[in-house]
Amino acid sequence: MKRRDEIVVLTDAVLITCIVQRGAADAVVDAATEAGAQGATIFYARGTGVRQKHLGVLGITVNAEKEVLYIVAPGDQADHIFERVYVAAKLDTPGMGMIYMMPLEKMATYVPPEIAARFSEQSDQHG
Repeated sequence: MKRRDEIVVLTDAVLITCIVQRGAADAVVDAATEAGAQGATIFYARGTGVRQKHLGVLGITVNAEKEVLYIVAPGDQADHIFERVYVAAKLDTPGMGMIYMMPLEKMATYVPPEIAARFSEQSDQHG
């Protein structure tokens, strides 16, 4: 039986952060989960910057209200999820938002024992 104070630490994970216009997050989360993400954390923010002035000149209104999504993904699925999120968020359109990805040194959460065992076996085979 697993001790309650034992922590399962995952080291091959990335954090994908996507900032989108208010109201766009649900479609982005749907695309991320279809691509293999287990879920996302969404919070609200207000943005400002140089783009508002430039895009305003082009007649594009940029809403200052944003939704920020955090998606933690396994390293081997991250590029696929990143690309699907980029398309779903319409980030190829000026003023729609931005996305970036960075490695996580380590992360921990509850991991079912059968999943932890699978990761342990994989790292034993590769290490």
